[in-house]
Amino acid sequence: MSKTIQLYDFHKWSNARVFNRLKELPHDMYTNEIESVFPSISHVMVHIYLTDALWLKVIKQDPFESIMTYLAQVQQESLNRSIEELESMYSNLANEYESFLNVDLDTEKVFTIEHPVFGKLETNVFELIQHVANHGTYHRGNITAMLRQQGVPGVSLDYVFYLYEKKKG
Repeated sequence: MSKTIQLYDFHKWSNARVFNRLKELPHDMYTNEIESVFPSISHVMVHIYLTDALWLKVIKQDPFESIMTYLAQVQQESLNRSIEELESMYSNLANEYESFLNVDLDTEKVFTIEHPVFGKLETNVFELIQHVANHGTYHRGNITAMLRQQGVPGVSLDYVFYLYEKKKG
């Protein structure tokens, strides 16, 4: 397994563990509004999803305007979804990522992305997958803090636990 695919697999594994934990809890914990960086856990989960959707389009080198149109559509589709519906959307998006990454792809090949505010960036698929995984890790940490704020523990998502679990098979 390439390092790029492994890193994405870790991201997918972590998201699945969060969904599994959230489904164990009373439903209102998912939607409760609390004082935090996001108004609710459901808002964080939608944010991660939207960001993952955006970056797949960037990685595929879709034009900026096309990405923005797509993102507006996906944002509408993800609003007010149940945890199970959003989990299904995550699964479908993960399948899209895997289909893209599992072809004979040079993940170190440099290409240019361009943003109207931030400008041009020379990057590659590995770096952008690294960004997707790091972004997800950061916000899954927000979810853990939000759960603790509501009096329940989160789930361990350390990379080393992913490695141990994968080693077990």
